[in-house]
Amino acid sequence: MVPEGLLPTLTLALVLAAQRLARRNVLIRHLGSVETLGSATVICTDKTGTLTENRMRAHELLLGRERYRAATFANRPEIAQRFLRFFEAAHLCHDLKETEANGNRVYLGDPMEAALVEMAGAAIGEFPATRRLDEIPFDTDRMRHSVVYDTADGPVLYCKGAPEAVLPLCRQILDQGRIVPLDAALRETIIDAQEAMAEKGLRILAFAMRKVAAKEVGKAFDEEDLTFLGLVGLEDPPRPEVPEAIRKCRDAGIKVIMITGDHPHTAVAIAREIGLVRSQHPAVVSGEQVRLLSGRELDEVLCQPEVIFARVAADQKMRIVEALRNSGQVVAVTGDGVNDAPALKAAHIGIAMGVAGTDVARAAADMVLLDDNFASIVNGVEEGRAVFQNIRKFLTYVLVHNVAELVPFLAFALFGVPLALTPIQALAVDMGTDSLTALGLGVEEAHPQAMQQPPRLQHERLMNLPLALRAYLFLGIIEAAAAMAAFFFVLENAGWRYGQTVAPSDPVYLAATTACLSAIIVMQIVNVFLCRSSVRSVFATGFFNNGLILWGVVLEVVLLVAIDYTPWGNFVLGTAAPPAALWLFIVPFASGMLVLEELRKWLVRRILSPGPSPTAAPAIVTLGAVPSERNSRSHGVDRW
Repeated sequence: MVPEGLLPTLTLALVLAAQRLARRNVLIRHLGSVETLGSATVICTDKTGTLTENRMRAHELLLGRERYRAATFANRPEIAQRFLRFFEAAHLCHDLKETEANGNRVYLGDPMEAALVEMAGAAIGEFPATRRLDEIPFDTDRMRHSVVYDTADGPVLYCKGAPEAVLPLCRQILDQGRIVPLDAALRETIIDAQEAMAEKGLRILAFAMRKVAAKEVGKAFDEEDLTFLGLVGLEDPPRPEVPEAIRKCRDAGIKVIMITGDHPHTAVAIAREIGLVRSQHPAVVSGEQVRLLSGRELDEVLCQPEVIFARVAADQKMRIVEALRNSGQVVAVTGDGVNDAPALKAAHIGIAMGVAGTDVARAAADMVLLDDNFASIVNGVEEGRAVFQNIRKFLTYVLVHNVAELVPFLAFALFGVPLALTPIQALAVDMGTDSLTALGLGVEEAHPQAMQQPPRLQHERLMNLPLALRAYLFLGIIEAAAAMAAFFFVLENAGWRYGQTVAPSDPVYLAATTACLSAIIVMQIVNVFLCRSSVRSVFATGFFNNGLILWGVVLEVVLLVAIDYTPWGNFVLGTAAPPAALWLFIVPFASGMLVLEELRKWLVRRILSPGPSPTAAPAIVTLGAVPSERNSRSHGVDRW
C-alpha cells in the first residue's frame, strides 16, 4: 500500500514545474516554493519596477515657485543656466557607475538616478569635473541622500529625497536666481505642486543644497539650513501586462496589496491605472500611520478590500507581513533592497527582483523574478496550483493500483485461494509500467479555470476524503475485481476448483498470475486518462494533448508484451503467456470502469452547480482617524 513512486514523481513534477517557470522568467530557489505559491492568498508587491516598467524619465519640474515641463530645458542650456544649481544637484547626487556600450555612455544603477543624470545632461550638457568629498547614503528611514562635492565655489552639500523628508530641512529657496526665505506661502506652493504631480502618478523628488564650511569636510555634517532648489516629477509607466495580471488575481481570490516608498497620491494614481483600485476611497496608509496603529487596528486595515501602503520603511513592511501571517493568510512578498530581506524571510514566499534586486534580497528569497515583472508572479501562482492538483491526480492513480495489488494478498490470507499476484509482479507495476504515465500526470498543464477558483485552505491536506473514497472504494475496487476475475478465469478454464492447491512452478498458476498482472496494467492504461480530472469527462480532457502520458502508455504496452511473451520477462517476473481469450475477457472490465467513472463525474457536475463568487469583498470596517503629518487637503486619499 506504500506508493513507492510518490517521492521521485513528486520531485520530478516540481523540477519540471521549476523549469517551465524559468522559461517564464521565474527562477525557483527552493522546489517546495512552487507548490506553496499556488496557495498564496495575499501578494504584497512593490510598485516601481514590479508594477511599472522602471524606465523613468523626468516629466515635470518645480523650480523656485514656477512649474515647467522637463522637455522645456532639453538641449537649451541658455535657459537651463538660470537653474544651474538644480541641475548640478541632479547630476551629482547619485551612486551610478558610468561605463560605455557600443560607443555610448551608459549608467549602471538605479534607473531613477540615471533618469536624473540624463535630464541634467540634456539641459546643461557637459559639467565640469568635480570630486566627491563626503556622503550620507540613502536609507528608507531618512528617505534622502546627501553628498558633498568640491566645486568652484567651495564645498557644497547636495541633497535629494522625498519632499516630506527634505522640505522641513530647508530655510531658504532659490527663486529666479535669488535666495529668499522659505515662508509659509512658498511652502504651500511647493506642497500644492507636489500633490498635483503625485495625482498624475509621477514619482516626486525634492532637491536642496547648502555651502559647507571647510572645517566640516571629512567630519559628520548636518543636513539642515538647506536652500530648496526644486521638485522633479518622474514618470514610470505601468507594465502593459499588469492590468490583466491584477484581474487574474482578483478572479483567483488573491488579494494584492501595494507597499511602496512613493507618495500616497502617486501610489493611488498608478493603482487606479492598473486596476488595483476601483473604489472611490481606498484605504491608503502611510508608514508613519502604520507605526502608530495598534495590532488590532492594523488587522482591521488589512481587512479592507483595497489597501495601499505608501512611504513605508523596511521595519513597517515587516510588520505588515507578520500581521498578515498571524491572521492566517499565505503571504507572498516582493522586495529588491537589502532592507527587504527580513520581510522576504518572514513571508511564506519571498520574491526578489532579478534585475534591480540586491544579492542580499535574492539570497533571502524563495524565488527570483528574472524580469522584475508582477505578471510573472501570477504565472508562478498558476503553475503552483497546477502542481498541487497534478500531485493529487498522480496520487489517485497510484492508490488505485495499490488496492488491486492488496486484494490478492487479502484473498490469499482470508479465503485460502492461491496468491494471485506475487510481490515482484506488484513491484513491476509500481516501479515499472506505471512510472512514466504517473509522471505524465505530474506535468499536466493547469486547468483553464485554475485561476478562477479561490486559493485552497492552508490546512487542506493532499490526500483528502473525496480522493481516498474515489481511489480506494471506487476505482480501486473495480480494478481489483478485474484483476481477480482474470486470475480465476485462467485457473478455472484449466480445471481448477476452489480448495485445490497449485504449485508455484505450475504453468497454469504462472499464466494465472500473469493474467492478474496484465489486467492491472490494462486497467491502469484506462485509469490514467480517467485521473486527468476528478470532475471533467475524459472526452473533455482529451486523449492526445499530453505527450508524456502517450509515451507512458506506449511503454506500458511494450513492457506488458515483454512480461507476458518473452523468455527474459517470464524468467525475471515468474510469468507465462496467458491464453488469447484473456484479452477479450478484460475488455468489459476496462469499458465498465470508463462508463462508471464517467457516470460518477456526471453526477458530481450536476451536484456541484455554480455557487456565489468566492472572491466577494469583505465588509469594510471604518476606523477613527489616525494622526498624520499631512494637512487636511490630503485626507481624501488617507481615509479608510
